[in-house]
Amino acid sequence: LSPGLLVVAGSFAAFRLLNRGLERLVPPPPSARRNRWKWRNIWTSLAHSALPDTHSLSPCRFYLHPELSNDLVGTHPPGAHSLVAVSVGYFLEDFVDMLCNQKLHQSWELLFHHSVVIVCFGIAVLLHQYVGFALVALLVEINSIFLHLRQILLMADLVHTTCYRLNSLINLGTYVVFRMATLAWMARWLFLNRQHVPPATYAVGTVGMAIMTPMNIILFYRLLRSDFFK
Repeated sequence: LSPGLLVVAGSFAAFRLLNRGLERLVPPPPSARRNRWKWRNIWTSLAHSALPDTHSLSPCRFYLHPELSNDLVGTHPPGAHSLVAVSVGYFLEDFVDMLCNQKLHQSWELLFHHSVVIVCFGIAVLLHQYVGFALVALLVEINSIFLHLRQILLMADLVHTTCYRLNSLINLGTYVVFRMATLAWMARWLFLNRQHVPPATYAVGTVGMAIMTPMNIILFYRLLRSDFFK
């Protein structure tokens, strides 16, 4: 087995163990006890979202390694490949967790999203290429921190609090900057560098962008309607 696949397997096992032990670390409030698995699932997702920030911020990597901006295919700083492999392990764990605990009609959007991410990140892990491109995609996780916090506050029945309102504002702001703008930049990079990307990889990337973009626009509309227009 390649080192990348070993990191993926280790990450899957670590997030699985974390998921099992989270109910003891963060006991669910009374309002969340009817859906304990979701409480554990969201806290596990929050732990992953914090990884690019607490372990090694993706924006810092681009500042310290400016050559990444010019070559997202073959260039990547030390540790970046492992970080992408850890993320693949998390998305696999979350995929399995939802598949086992939630009805398909309730989770098909996220399962579809995770499938696209696993394929795209998996290519980067196996080929040791496009790791820089995957690092750009991990900028999305900065917004995911506030997206998961929003779900936790909802489950804890803390909607009518200052904390929830503040998180909603930060959530929408980071959503535009780190999710929508990042995806737009990635789509632009793919289009401008299509001559340097193999047809099969370009097709996977294009399909991924075509799926992610409308999904994120729809989610942004739902957040805006739920938190500000209700």
